[in-house]
Amino acid sequence: MPTPANGGVGSVIHEVAERASALARLEAELAILELRRKITSLGIGGALVLGAGILGLFAVGFLLATAAAGLAIFLDTWLALLLVAVGLLALTAVAAAVGISTLKRGLPPIPERAVDEAKLTANALKGNGRG
Repeated sequence: MPTPANGGVGSVIHEVAERASALARLEAELAILELRRKITSLGIGGALVLGAGILGLFAVGFLLATAAAGLAIFLDTWLALLLVAVGLLALTAVAAAVGISTLKRGLPPIPERAVDEAKLTANALKGNGRG
């Protein structure tokens, strides 16, 4: 079999093709290994963040119970619990109202300025946008 050293053009092309193929395989393997590592890291990180969120919710519950217990020093227990619950409902209503208005500003989810600019560009390319 001729080698690149003894001058066969076909062998040079064959060698380049083999090396390119090997390089492509190695790059694909590297990409797979890198993705596995990143996916594992994302899974572990996501689980830890989820656990932290759950613990945070428990902490908020205990803080609310503490607030109710503090109010119970001055008020009846049922009234203290009711005031904390009403305060939570008020915060919920405000957050919902702000969230709904923010969602409405984002509707419809179409980039209107980009669409208009694309139409202008298309018309200019067709020759209709000369002005």
